[in-house]
Amino acid sequence: MAGVIAIAFLGGLVAGSFATAVAHRVPRGMSIAGPRSECPACGAQIAAYDNVPVLSWVVLRGRARCCGERISAGYPLTELAVGALFATTVAVHWDDPAEAAIGLVFVTMLAVVTLTDLERRVIPNKVLLAGAIVCVAIAAPTDPGGLPERAIAAAAAGGLLFLVALAHPAGMGLGDVKLAATMGLFLGRAVGPAILVALLAGSLVGLAMIARHGAAARKQAIPFGPFLALGGVAGLLAGEEMVDWYLSTF
Repeated sequence: MAGVIAIAFLGGLVAGSFATAVAHRVPRGMSIAGPRSECPACGAQIAAYDNVPVLSWVVLRGRARCCGERISAGYPLTELAVGALFATTVAVHWDDPAEAAIGLVFVTMLAVVTLTDLERRVIPNKVLLAGAIVCVAIAAPTDPGGLPERAIAAAAAGGLLFLVALAHPAGMGLGDVKLAATMGLFLGRAVGPAILVALLAGSLVGLAMIARHGAAARKQAIPFGPFLALGGVAGLLAGEEMVDWYLSTF
């Protein structure tokens, strides 16, 4: 098991690197198939040996070989985060390979939308659609009986956040609504705890901003996608247990 988890971690590093490329290209209308990665500072093509996840950043000491400009630490941090989530997902869903595969796709999708929402305040429809298609493609042959639950969860999660967006359009966008619906497709009933975690985390950050900046904080917009991603990870790794605990307690 340890060997498989280690392989999952390495695969996650690669997926994290892929996620940063997708997050950069898709919102700008660029193809993810090519051309090869370019230095954002000078436009020079990045050699394959300078594009190894984490290792290249360390070897280059955080600077581009071509022009010496700084390379954001966000790249290796994203790669490490996705690697850790890949390893954890495989460990948690060890007894269900199909669910583990769905979880790996989910984690990669969440990494992309987190980066795009933080950088450009957008959650690309193409990323959500691709994630949803892959999720259904894996779930349909491996757990056809679970598809109705996934569909209901998608409608419920998306519907809930749509109502929030109608009530407070300045604080919730349709991208968040579509992300919540896609999360329901991936998580099924575990999307309930995921949305709850997201709302609690967003509320705590909002309260902290108000405590620090006062009334001026109400005019500061913060993307909600990263909070939904946090909730999605919680739902993926512990959502079923949280639902079972709630049902057995209440």
